Amino acid sequence: MADAASALRLPGLWLAQWRARRATRAGTAMPLPIHEWSGAPAGAGGLPTRIAGFDQALVWVVVGLLALGLVMVYSASIALPDAPKFARYASTHFVTRHALSISIAVVAALLAVQVPINAWEKSAPWLFVAALLLLALVLAPHVGKGVNGAKRWLPLGLMNFQPSELAKLAMAMYAASYMVRKMDVKERFFQAVWPMAVSLGVIGLLLLAEPDMGAFIVIATVALGILFLGGVNGRMFVFSFAVLVGAFCLMIALSPFRRDRILAFLDPWNPVYAQGKGYQLTHSLIAFGRGEVSGQGLGSSIEKLHYLPEAHTDFLLAVIGEELGFIGVAIVIVAFFWLTRRIFVIGRQAVALDRIFAGLMVQGIGIWTGAQTLINMGVNLGALPTKGLTLPLLSYGGSAILVNLIALAIVVRVDIENRLMMRGGRA
Repeated sequence: MADAASALRLPGLWLAQWRARRATRAGTAMPLPIHEWSGAPAGAGGLPTRIAGFDQALVWVVVGLLALGLVMVYSASIALPDAPKFARYASTHFVTRHALSISIAVVAALLAVQVPINAWEKSAPWLFVAALLLLALVLAPHVGKGVNGAKRWLPLGLMNFQPSELAKLAMAMYAASYMVRKMDVKERFFQAVWPMAVSLGVIGLLLLAEPDMGAFIVIATVALGILFLGGVNGRMFVFSFAVLVGAFCLMIALSPFRRDRILAFLDPWNPVYAQGKGYQLTHSLIAFGRGEVSGQGLGSSIEKLHYLPEAHTDFLLAVIGEELGFIGVAIVIVAFFWLTRRIFVIGRQAVALDRIFAGLMVQGIGIWTGAQTLINMGVNLGALPTKGLTLPLLSYGGSAILVNLIALAIVVRVDIENRLMMRGGRA
């Protein structure tokens, strides 16, 4: 028991390899559980001569969602220049910027996949601090850019960067790193939870000042999910969850703006809300109703013609429902379900290989992807109150696409290192 406990405290070491080396020194053979993922032979010292492959299906699903998003952003935004607000823009303005954002994000992802996971682990606390500083900077006078009453963006020329997107990835990394460092005190509530609670509280204050409650809900979900997966005591988790839910209820009760959104969500067709807080929801539901089973046809949406606000960002799924129908929406839902599930499988493989940080981080990215997708779809379908959250990989938004692809590149990197280790090499 003492040997096993000391092995678990050795960061980055595969438990089976550690036991095998001890068995070899003791004069007994203990084969490693090697699984052949490719035909590449192992090189000298047990290290593979080349990468043992990666999850190509995951990459192709991501490429497919990006391609669909590019088409639908063009369809949803092509008529925007007809409105006075966008009169100086060309009909291809948004799709061109979206394509540029995807190009930049792909290059960033190709660079991110080259970085070893142990380097991400070392930099996790610093990345979290950088995210906090950027969240504070966006609130500084004459620095952050405001849109529709929310101050969430830093203008960077080619794109407007939204620090809350970086904060989602930073929280997944920081929470995973924190759980690895606090593994020995995870059964003691205050020692295990209070630093994470303070960190989450600081992020919450900064995000609610923008305001961006949707991003805070996603980040809080990621933090709680990693605490639970990291083995925090069940009673601690339930208590933390109850405190967070209570805080959300208090914020809604004390904010007339948020309270009106909840009332509009409960009865969007009420004349009091139909032309106000419930306007987006009612027109989103109309779009889904017009789509029926097979849709009106690509480019044939009526709601995108200045009836449905933010059709190319938050409510892109409604345009997909109107133009591609139930079939198109079902395909998108299945694709995101498969993608989220596959991310969790890669995370569990990493945990099984005693790569706790990599496993928790990847599962945190899975929680982020799944939760944000679920919230966006719920908002579009009228199952959840309206929130300013985009649909990952599909909606228009440069910083969201950039950070999403970097996060998925890190998942692919973890998968690559998992396969190397299962062939007897090193990550």
